Amino acid sequence: MTTAFITGATSGIGRAIAIALSDAGYDVYAVGRSKAPLKELQAERPGIVPIAVDVTDREALESVLADLTIDVLINNAGIMPPLGNFADMTIADIDATLEVNLSAAIMLTRLVVPQMRDRQSGHIMFTGSVAGHAPFSNIAVYSATKAAISGFAAALRADLSQFGIRVTEIVAGRVETQLYNDILGAEARAAMYAGKVVQPDDLARMVVALLALPAWADVTRFDIMPTWPTSPSGTK
Repeated sequence: MTTAFITGATSGIGRAIAIALSDAGYDVYAVGRSKAPLKELQAERPGIVPIAVDVTDREALESVLADLTIDVLINNAGIMPPLGNFADMTIADIDATLEVNLSAAIMLTRLVVPQMRDRQSGHIMFTGSVAGHAPFSNIAVYSATKAAISGFAAALRADLSQFGIRVTEIVAGRVETQLYNDILGAEARAAMYAGKVVQPDDLARMVVALLALPAWADVTRFDIMPTWPTSPSGTK
């Protein structure tokens, strides 16, 4: 049976992917910092193995991965720092955003790819963002991390394709998740997600479909956006 290791699996996109892959027959390792939502996920899908670990804790990750065989790695964990002009951003928020969104994904990938290379197979996915491909105000560092992930995924593919390892960048647009819960009020979130926006389950179905492709076919990047765009105010 194929194994999948998914970070940021406590909610939103990561949780949806974990459930979809479990339903598709994968052995799923669901990774997150909070134990309670992971236990709830396991209760919903008993076959999922919850792993409570901080992705920025390199020693803990090494210990977790020591005895695991990973066929699919999905680097999904990420944070959105408080919105605002870069000139007013705290150094702590800059450091945290770089560490979680970029450094942790690179380090986790480094821990997993040698075993994939040895087996001459594997698939690595990164949850990127449209913010890594177009400029938006008030999210400069977040955008920088997603642009870096895009560049890393493309170069990683060049390094690993000779070993039969596939790499995919997921470019997510407006997906209704909890990413903004701590930095936007209920009214602002309602305006952001007004209308019919992409749901985590939609993205998860795409991931399952891509993984089902034959080994010689690699979707190197896919963009998923709402069919009907909305303005920040929620009007069409």
